[in-house]
Amino acid sequence: MQPAKATVNRVGLCLLLAIAINLSASTQAQEKLKARFLGHDQPAVIWTDPGDIAKKDLFAGPGGEKHQPKLPVTFVKEDKHGHNSKFDVVDADGKKWKAKLGIEAQPETVATRLLWAVGYFANENYYVRDLEVEKLPAHLHRGQEHVISPDHVDSARLQRKDSKEDKSQQWDWQHNKFVGTREFNGLRVMMALISNWDLKDDNNAVLLEKDRQEWLVTDVGTALGASGTKLTEDASKNNLKEFEHAKFIARVTPEYVEFNFPRRPPLLYLFILPSYLHQIHMRWVGKHVPRADAKWVGTLLAQISTEQFHDAFRAGGYSPSQADAFTRVLQARIAELTRL
Repeated sequence: MQPAKATVNRVGLCLLLAIAINLSASTQAQEKLKARFLGHDQPAVIWTDPGDIAKKDLFAGPGGEKHQPKLPVTFVKEDKHGHNSKFDVVDADGKKWKAKLGIEAQPETVATRLLWAVGYFANENYYVRDLEVEKLPAHLHRGQEHVISPDHVDSARLQRKDSKEDKSQQWDWQHNKFVGTREFNGLRVMMALISNWDLKDDNNAVLLEKDRQEWLVTDVGTALGASGTKLTEDASKNNLKEFEHAKFIARVTPEYVEFNFPRRPPLLYLFILPSYLHQIHMRWVGKHVPRADAKWVGTLLAQISTEQFHDAFRAGGYSPSQADAFTRVLQARIAELTRL
């Protein structure tokens, strides 16, 4: 009976091994299919030739006139993630949008246009000063202070929800395939230029096109203020006085540029230790940038006309005087880059 038992054991072992092999092959096939679906087999790009920058419409931005939302919008659900008040809506054509309320709505609208103007990928954002939202709840968990009348909110940024955006493929600032390239270094310079200091990996995303992955910074709302977080949100973001007074380039060597960005957070942030340590860690973004790469992106920015800058700020709901003042600061910074 022993040989028969041994034979049975061997058969059972072979069956188990065959099942394991089949399961492994099936899992690998599923992973391969998933990878292809997620775009892992596609080439990744972080910048593309912007073409004739002087002819770009910075009022309409990346989405152009044809993609602008058809108002009014209808409330879908509140988004309780992140720091800012947000909720999902659909417009009159049934297109999905993310509405962000508050201090980041204006600078983010401008920042995406400047990134797009020089060849970086950016979300399609539109600013609406008085947004009609049908079926708006009687009370929002966040952002209720922006409800100015029934079914109306003020200072809203509408960002088109792109089905091609895969937030599960967030890219890492410090460890990615573009580190060391001119295009990635140019993106670092752009963050310093607009003072977008909230450099978290979960603010990055990938758009999955048919033939490539497009890498972008998808949240640039902390722009146009101080070059780092301050004690108050009003001082940190969308603050002309802070933006004017912030030193742009800290030091220039024959090979490299050091930007005064991002600044150290106030010591009070030690009580929020993870945030403090993260912001200290991310100071490398503005340090040791190759001088030639900084000058390269400066030459692209220099092709944006004063009128185009004004258009970008007009799209963000800024007054003519505010647009003029912010434009002067940006042009002075760009002049520093082109002189390198």
